[in-house]
Amino acid sequence: MPDTPFFLGAVIVENCMGDRPPLYLLRHGQTTWNAAGRVQGQLESELSELGRDHARRQGEILARLDLPEGLGVYCSPQRRTRQTAELALGALGLEPLFDDRLKEIHLGAWEGRYYADLTAQDRAFFEGRSTLMLCLDGPGETLADMQVRVGAFLDDLDGPALVVSHGVALTVLRGLVLGLDVAGMEGLGAEQGVIYELRNGAQIVHR
Repeated sequence: MPDTPFFLGAVIVENCMGDRPPLYLLRHGQTTWNAAGRVQGQLESELSELGRDHARRQGEILARLDLPEGLGVYCSPQRRTRQTAELALGALGLEPLFDDRLKEIHLGAWEGRYYADLTAQDRAFFEGRSTLMLCLDGPGETLADMQVRVGAFLDDLDGPALVVSHGVALTVLRGLVLGLDVAGMEGLGAEQGVIYELRNGAQIVHR
């Protein structure tokens, strides 16, 4: 997923689907593939130097938050999320459990290719569409697939949780918690180097 522009505004209030405990969400830092405009999906890539800075910044933000007792800590098992968790959580003594349901959306034949090359081959499909819409309409997992996978993870939570995952996966997760359609999910942002907190039907962005 390419770098996503920073969204201004600290709080987005939405309708909440059901009562959920507080959630603290970290997208992995920038990767070398993000910087190159290359499709990642479930293929592996490394954090760039900027991405390591993103992860360290997330650790600094977490250190100043009043995290609740009994916080569960979970992470996608992919390399870029593991690297992010090590940098962001290590100094706080937080060790995540790895869960396959937090992996990024699978993007089939697009994975490993460059967005620019894919766009050149099918401009009518790619131009003017957001990265989220491209991924959800791509050749791999669908929105329904992601909702089932990520929803199963959410349903297993029994208390507040910190989650390290990916751009599309975390957007779908927030959409489920906040009761949003795709248009609503597009407004949530997918920043790197911040903490998204979901509490009482609101998204709070900690920078």
